[in-house]
Amino acid sequence: MNTLKISNLCKTYTNGVKALDDVSLEIQNGLFGLLGPNGAGKSSLMRTIAALQQPDAGTVLFNGVDIVKDPTYIRKQIGYLPQDFGVYPKISAIDLLNHLAILKGLSNKQARAKQVEALLDQTNLLAHRNKAVSSFSGGMRQRFGIAQALLGDPKIVIADEPTAGLDPEERNRFHNLLSEIGEQVIVVLSTHIVEDVSNLCTQMAVMNSGRLLVHGEPQQFTSELQGATWEKIVCKESLDAYTHLDVISQRLYAGRVKIHVKSLVAPGEDFQLVTPDLEDVYFNVLAMNSPKNQAVCSGN
Repeated sequence: MNTLKISNLCKTYTNGVKALDDVSLEIQNGLFGLLGPNGAGKSSLMRTIAALQQPDAGTVLFNGVDIVKDPTYIRKQIGYLPQDFGVYPKISAIDLLNHLAILKGLSNKQARAKQVEALLDQTNLLAHRNKAVSSFSGGMRQRFGIAQALLGDPKIVIADEPTAGLDPEERNRFHNLLSEIGEQVIVVLSTHIVEDVSNLCTQMAVMNSGRLLVHGEPQQFTSELQGATWEKIVCKESLDAYTHLDVISQRLYAGRVKIHVKSLVAPGEDFQLVTPDLEDVYFNVLAMNSPKNQAVCSGN
């Protein structure tokens, strides 16, 4: 069993942005979802775990080794799929993967060739091995990204916004691949797409403004909203009439607006009690930790 333990991690960039603000969590084998809006600090946390940047304070232990002090250790154990995966033009998938394998230290030619072919097969790219990766569709390129991340049999895989821009079929294919990988190693899925975490992850956390807001099991969080989530479809023009309620979310629905409200009792006429999902949890956590609510809680 692999264990990643992050304690009191802080990082402020030279422009004054506090990207990580006292972040602490523990992750073990399986799929772990890291949710948050753009700019929440997810990518900063991923880069720190991957030893691509040093934190200002705090520790990151992987299987008991402090990777802040010994970044080489994690670099030998990790597979990283960044948000923007660049490729060389006109180089075939098999040649590029072989090149990346050499860079990762896979020096035995026969073993390297065997692993390259196996990974292309696992990611359903073997039939396309002689095509230039630059000509691949978005989904194929993401699958190639996972193939390169799995070179060297890593014990932890980080995927930063891996399904952004993929069509539904490619997302399902990618989900199945991540689930398969997560049976043996830690897979950290950093995303702002709630459905990805809902479909894949047994553990999750929500970040915003560099802070870790909650951490636990998705089912635990949805059960906390059970019996307290109400829905109503209203006209756009009447939204102001509901601002006094604890509105979790609002989204367009057939030209009108579907609002979800948190309340222990029916918040008004024509509200229907609904089963909460992870999206309700996500928006509720963000709302509870918004500057407005923080000010109310502190008495300001």
